[in-house]
Amino acid sequence: MTMAWTSSTAPEAATPWSPLSGADTACAVIDLEAVAHNGRRLARTAGVPWMAVVKADAYGHGLGPIALTALSAGASWLGVAQLAEALTLRALLDEAGVTRPTGEPTGQAPRLLTWLLPVMDPARAAAEDSPLRAALAADLDLSVSTPSQLEAVEAAARAQGTTVRLHLKVDTGMSRGGAMEEDLPALAAALRRAADEGTVDVVGLWSHLSRADEPTSGSTEDHLARYWRAERIVHEAGLTPPIHHLAATGGLLWHPEARMDLVRVGIGLYGLSPDPSVATGAELGLRPAMRLESALVQVKRIDAGQAVSYGGTWNAPCDRWVGLVPLGYSDGIPRAAGSAGPVGVGGIMTSIVGRVCMDQVVIDLGPARDETGAAIAPPAAVGDTVVLWGAPDAVGKEAVPTADEWAQACGTINYEIVTRLGARVPRCYLGGQSIGDYSRS
Repeated sequence: MTMAWTSSTAPEAATPWSPLSGADTACAVIDLEAVAHNGRRLARTAGVPWMAVVKADAYGHGLGPIALTALSAGASWLGVAQLAEALTLRALLDEAGVTRPTGEPTGQAPRLLTWLLPVMDPARAAAEDSPLRAALAADLDLSVSTPSQLEAVEAAARAQGTTVRLHLKVDTGMSRGGAMEEDLPALAAALRRAADEGTVDVVGLWSHLSRADEPTSGSTEDHLARYWRAERIVHEAGLTPPIHHLAATGGLLWHPEARMDLVRVGIGLYGLSPDPSVATGAELGLRPAMRLESALVQVKRIDAGQAVSYGGTWNAPCDRWVGLVPLGYSDGIPRAAGSAGPVGVGGIMTSIVGRVCMDQVVIDLGPARDETGAAIAPPAAVGDTVVLWGAPDAVGKEAVPTADEWAQACGTINYEIVTRLGARVPRCYLGGQSIGDYSRS
């Protein structure tokens, strides 16, 4: 029997389980076997070592369980954006008994990269309670792209009496983070001086693609040209970083030339496509990992013309059955989903009606009378499971909207749909045997 638990620690005995058996009225069911499948699938395509990107609480899926599952599926690197996330992740891995690497990283001894560092001057960076010194104690790989970042990291390394592993990020056309080409010679020279001093070891050269989900745009080719020019500048300064990485999920799927030494697997790890208009997750052989479900807590009949929710933006076109779902914008349901967000109840596909409230939405359950005026029973009852998004039912017995459909309804992208899911919604994990090598009971 497939079991589930709400942390990375497996239960000692198999017991019947329901995601809504406690005080919670909704939960996000996370399929860890799907995560492992997606990682292995993308790794086969990439053909090079891969980093599981688990930033933003693993795109809303839960940092610890996703990281451990990715490692069990073959990831040898883990990546998070913010330093605070990286320190939390290191603590979770240490608690789970995951070894810190002493040589080439593996799934049993991965390396951790973080790339958004707090702003601080060298004196603060060198202080005993400095978060940069904590990063060095945690054996994190750090990213720099400006002289001030390098100065802070150097100060922390001197104070800590260690050498920091650095990835130099260059701007290849995103115009976001990364060193500009005209600034790179001076920065590379400073990095070389720091390397000679022994405070830094420049192990990586990296960047990010801005339009990898547009395979024919020509943008990625421009990014690559700028990347290789940056590498020449770095080499001229006497630096030879052994790790080159540029491609995230879109790059590894649609731009083989961008795969280099390492790929960063983000949205694809969670079973979603970087751009469903190019290829859907199903077409890519991926399985959505998150299923957001709730109990239907009230069913009522309303008269024709009756307004629903704030502002009276939706009125019943006829006598109507509606249902109450205890999820709202405080849980991460976009307000743009008002009278648009798709919802599945049993075999019925319906939608939210009226505005999304802070804690709840109303869904349409269909007419309450037929053409003759005879009463129609409601198609769903209190306690029935409502699914907002998840993996479509292969046999078609259950209506399950997808995160892609939600993104389309809300005018956004699937990344935002899953990542913005609030902390109030518990994550319940299925298939946790996949992380057994790293779990402690």
